[in-house]
Amino acid sequence: MIIESPTPKMLAEVRDGIAWITFNAPEKRNAMSLEMWQGLGEILAKLEEERSVRVLILKGAGDVAFVSGADISEFEEKRSNQKDRDAYEAAFDDALEKLANFSRPVVAMIRGFCIGGGLAIALNTDIRIASENSKFGIPAAKLGLGYGYQAVKTLESIVGPSSAKDILFTARFLDESEALRIGLINFVVSVETLERTVLEYADRIVANAPLTIRAVKATVGEVVKDPGQENPTYIDEMVNNCFLSEDYQEGRKAFLEKRRPKFLGS
Repeated sequence: MIIESPTPKMLAEVRDGIAWITFNAPEKRNAMSLEMWQGLGEILAKLEEERSVRVLILKGAGDVAFVSGADISEFEEKRSNQKDRDAYEAAFDDALEKLANFSRPVVAMIRGFCIGGGLAIALNTDIRIASENSKFGIPAAKLGLGYGYQAVKTLESIVGPSSAKDILFTARFLDESEALRIGLINFVVSVETLERTVLEYADRIVANAPLTIRAVKATVGEVVKDPGQENPTYIDEMVNNCFLSEDYQEGRKAFLEKRRPKFLGS
């Protein structure tokens, strides 16, 4: 099923419970333009309402990049004054907020450059699987750009304060080995096996109970919130709904019958 996109630079479809979003500007190494940020937000909103989706995978078109950052060529036109900057930041923030709060697991399939805004996208996914030729970095300091609170907080929560400072202070690129060592990514595989590995990983999630997966993702989201912002009552309700679900009955029955369960998400 093809998901309608407001721009040809963002593609989306759903197959067998797995949604795919493709950053489709290979001529610019999938650098994010304003229309792409806006398109990402719109597509995520549509996929959130699509009940058949159990996992979302993000990937870049072509062989060179996941997303190589923001499209700097449009900065003079669309980020040169306060009004334009505010509009750009609003689209950026909206897309990343929708991505971070997407209710199903999100996997980033990273091949090649994952830089700046591309790394911000990847850091707001749940699982990051990269190929051996990948490069990571945030070159804001080379452009004179400020890096906002939420973006720094997300980075620091994943790699820790020291590594976050190193990445931002130096604006250097990290290879996949260093990215794996500091926890920036979860797995590294060969270029040849990247897509197959990601699809097999997604299939494992699809085979599990959707209500349980959603509850787990929501719980982790609450756990990492600042003190006083947590909502354990909301999590208790989600967990209780798992026990009341038909899927829980199916899981017990399948275990006793020594077969794979068929979960429906209800």
